[in-house]
Amino acid sequence: MSLTAPLRGIVPPVCTPLDSQGEVDTASLARLVEHLIGGGVHGLFALGSTSEVAYLTDEQRATALKTVVDVTDGRVPVLAGVIDTTTARVIEHGRAAAALGADALVATAPFYTRTHGKEIAQHFRRLRAAVDLPLFAYDIPVSVHSKLSSALVRELAEDGTLAGLKDSSGDEGGLRRLIVELGGRDGRENGPAPRFSVLTGSELTVDAALLAGVDGVVPGIGNVDPAGYVRLYDAARAGDWEQAAKEQERLVQLFAMVDVGPEADMGRSSSALGSFKAALQLLGVIECGDTAFPQIQLSDESIALVSGFLRAAGLTPVR
Repeated sequence: MSLTAPLRGIVPPVCTPLDSQGEVDTASLARLVEHLIGGGVHGLFALGSTSEVAYLTDEQRATALKTVVDVTDGRVPVLAGVIDTTTARVIEHGRAAAALGADALVATAPFYTRTHGKEIAQHFRRLRAAVDLPLFAYDIPVSVHSKLSSALVRELAEDGTLAGLKDSSGDEGGLRRLIVELGGRDGRENGPAPRFSVLTGSELTVDAALLAGVDGVVPGIGNVDPAGYVRLYDAARAGDWEQAAKEQERLVQLFAMVDVGPEADMGRSSSALGSFKAALQLLGVIECGDTAFPQIQLSDESIALVSGFLRAAGLTPVR
């Protein structure tokens, strides 16, 4: 599905189910895609952080993306993460994603090497020139150690380099300023970049972000409860902010599952990704809840806590 209009709505970053040998479980991934589309989502983001893209080989990336594209079959747009350290490597990923049928690309700033804002701008422009697909910038300074300034994002939005931004910076004030600079909540269609989509990755403040004027949400825990985020989005679009807040509060409680892994034993990312996969396994969507090496797996005790969070949120485990 080509992106002929600005992307809006719920666009989960799709988990990558693995088998016990650490290979992509395409059957489970196919069920997950159906679970998400059945929940009413408006797009899918394959090969993002929640997809464990940093842990996957190029062959595994291709397997995961091909599965998502093939199973989706044009029902919603598929965005492909092309996250890597340098421009040349990112362009290679971009060309591969285009060949596999992705509808758009998502790229971070270069990382490992330290770059200047002008170099970051060149990075996005070279990628856009090399691969003729809409390009979304992924602002995630906790991982790439550079923040995309609102001035840079606006510049690349206005000249058509970027089709959108996925903001996972945690800087909600900066995101609000960008929305204002782009024309504000009610004036975006007539602003300096009317076809530019602003997506938030801050899944605990979605109601507030939608009120401020974001176009959509990329919620990791949307893998577990896509329908809940769709209900939140629909309520906000209808101006029913009371219902949107109620749904958001339920999802905040569900999101607490990300900390089931003991902090003394494992990283916070391992705990969060492990909890998403454990939940999907408990719900019968995927076969195995393992995360990629070297992440530590959740214990039986932690998985039991995940089950409790699901039940409290009105989601019934089948395992």
